[in-house]
Amino acid sequence: MAKASKKSAKKGDGPSAGTKGELTAAGMKKGDGTSPELERAASEARDGGPDTSRRTPKEAVAEASVHAPTRGNRKLEQFLDAVNDDERVRAWWYMAQVTSNRLGMSDHSWVHVQVVLNIALRLLRLLAKADIEPAMVSQHQMRQRDAEVVVAAGALLHDAGMSIHRADHEDYSLFLVADRLDPLLDGIYKEPEKTVVISEVLHAVIGHRRRGEPYTLEAGVVRVADALDMAQGRSRLPIEGGQYGIHALSAAAIDEVRIDAGADRPVKIEIEMNNSAGVFQVDDLLATKIRGTPLEGYVEVIAEVAGETEKRLLPSFRI
Repeated sequence: MAKASKKSAKKGDGPSAGTKGELTAAGMKKGDGTSPELERAASEARDGGPDTSRRTPKEAVAEASVHAPTRGNRKLEQFLDAVNDDERVRAWWYMAQVTSNRLGMSDHSWVHVQVVLNIALRLLRLLAKADIEPAMVSQHQMRQRDAEVVVAAGALLHDAGMSIHRADHEDYSLFLVADRLDPLLDGIYKEPEKTVVISEVLHAVIGHRRRGEPYTLEAGVVRVADALDMAQGRSRLPIEGGQYGIHALSAAAIDEVRIDAGADRPVKIEIEMNNSAGVFQVDDLLATKIRGTPLEGYVEVIAEVAGETEKRLLPSFRI
């Protein structure tokens, strides 16, 4: 596995540096002066995702868009504009949510990928602030802003395969995304850099599966960001549908996720729970996504039950 390098950031990468503050459920930093679109996304995130059941595909896709603070990164701005203008990508997000609805799963729409996008950029920028270099810098001699494009693309496209099927959706994402990345990156990169970016994005996409073994910091960031979409309201559908298995209960036990710079490690993740069942979510999902990745050793996770009493999640359980 390629180790993340720890060196000084290159001159000119200032806009990509991390800033102080914590993230909301939608992956956006408090006090950023969010736009109406971001505020709507935050509301949809708290509600568990958009309701696609009473809309035509055209109506749903018309509302699908993603936003994130670009910090002056023109390449990232261009890529996000290209994604928001691409009806095929937005239709994948719509169909991913349709698949989730069919299975009674939590949100996998454009709201989910926006949450992952914002969390991933936050993680990458906190690591950059601690002089932890991504593969785009340490191995390709490119820049931090190129790593942000890789992370953004991986975050926004990692679940495209959910539009086909839940099982092995990471593999389906690969062959869907591979052909779409070329036009999405037109005008941003030329060869051979374009192929390098595409390859690293595809590595991040396949690396988000349970045993994905990401080799790069960028892929590890996408993998962990995907697991961190667990704040209050994000996994409510299984419980509301009467599913009381440990996965549903542990997801419902998570109230809030805060991401900030740590004292001992570059990244501190604090998870507030209303019930100790949330430990399963933290250990089985999040810890599994961190272990064995280039992020291991750079992230500390603190999970605590808020208050003196625990919320009752399970009315009864029968077999």
